[in-house]
Amino acid sequence: MPFGSILLLIVSVAVLFGLLHRVLDRMGLTDWGAILFIALIVAGGYVNIVLISEPELRVNAGGALVPLFLAVYLFRRADTRTERARLLVATLLTGAAVFILGRVLPEDPGDMWVSPLWLFSLSGGLIAYVLGRSRRSAFAAGTMGIIVADVLQYAEIVALGLPGRIWLGGGGAFDTAIIAGVVAVGVAELVGEIRERLHCTRLASGEVRQGD
Repeated sequence: MPFGSILLLIVSVAVLFGLLHRVLDRMGLTDWGAILFIALIVAGGYVNIVLISEPELRVNAGGALVPLFLAVYLFRRADTRTERARLLVATLLTGAAVFILGRVLPEDPGDMWVSPLWLFSLSGGLIAYVLGRSRRSAFAAGTMGIIVADVLQYAEIVALGLPGRIWLGGGGAFDTAIIAGVVAVGVAELVGEIRERLHCTRLASGEVRQGD
């Protein structure tokens, strides 16, 4: 079973036991809404659609279309225009960063001390959090940034007339996008908790006023 699917299974169990209720609430998702999206991602992983035949551009429903729908949903749930703008910028810059990372890494993964999948995922997730800030923006930018990177790669193939094919959300991209999204939300939750605890500590010690 692909690691992305295993990670989704773990997240599903955590959701069912109520361990992620607060995180999902802050993202604008219910527990059962999250389970529905996870089920659609897993089921859609078996559906592939060829959009363009030459050079071939194929899209995986579970790895690209469902995350795209979820990202649009989270975008519409954003509270302010600033958050929406941040989500879009974070998605584009995350995709650009992952695309560039793919160009500077060695062609042979055997020469690396860690799998490129993890480098893409962790880098995408961290960049998505730094730029997206909120949990929903971080998740959307983390997952969609990987897809944007694949779109940029396809544009490069077309522009240079190179042979090859791109599989949006399929193969390793499925795992990478899922891991990046989970990492982005995990970092956002961790940093958010630390900031809230520090703020409460400062309130208790009288360093800041209640209205600050």
